[in-house]
Amino acid sequence: MWIITQIYDGDFGCEGLAPGEKTKVSVTLKNDEGMKKLMSVEDAWLVEMALMLGMYGRVMPSKY
Repeated sequence: MWIITQIYDGDFGCEGLAPGEKTKVSVTLKNDEGMKKLMSVEDAWLVEMALMLGMYGRVMPSKY
């Protein structure tokens, strides 16, 4: 099982996002064995799935 240990909302600088590009965040996960994984996911997906810091989950989306 994985726990969300950090969510980093990226800084897009003065360039901003390209037309049609969706906002992404970096999510750090840690499992029961201490392994860490860093993933980039769409911010809207986190909101849609109601995922927050400290929450546990079995599966993260494979498309990310």
